[in-house]
Amino acid sequence: MFIALMSHDNKKDLMVQFCSAYAGILSRHNLCATNTTGRLVAEATGLNVHLFLSCQHGGSQQIGARIAYNEMDMVLFFVDPNDSTMDKELLYISRLCDQNNIPFASNVATAEMLVLGMDRGDMDWRNIVNPKHKTALQA
Repeated sequence: MFIALMSHDNKKDLMVQFCSAYAGILSRHNLCATNTTGRLVAEATGLNVHLFLSCQHGGSQQIGARIAYNEMDMVLFFVDPNDSTMDKELLYISRLCDQNNIPFASNVATAEMLVLGMDRGDMDWRNIVNPKHKTALQA
């Protein structure tokens, strides 16, 4: 599965903690992230994370393009509800996920449900939806 990791500034530590707690599961999947979030996760966990640009420099658009082409299987975007400066990015990503039936978590509780469900096989339907997208990020 291809999993995108994103987080607001005040939630980056939480994303690192989450990825540390679920590193065993996440290590069996393809991770990508906006630059700062991905770098922090990779340094703290040793997970292999494909880095896009930082959010301010277009990383959200890069991930959004992958969602639009159905190349993502899940998006974990830890949102700071008190940070209104990122409302456009959140709306952009969540809308793309809704349009393309990509599971989306905006908080740690939902992310945990998605990751544990994925580990159980609850996300195997994604291979049926688009079996050829598995090579998209490898190109």
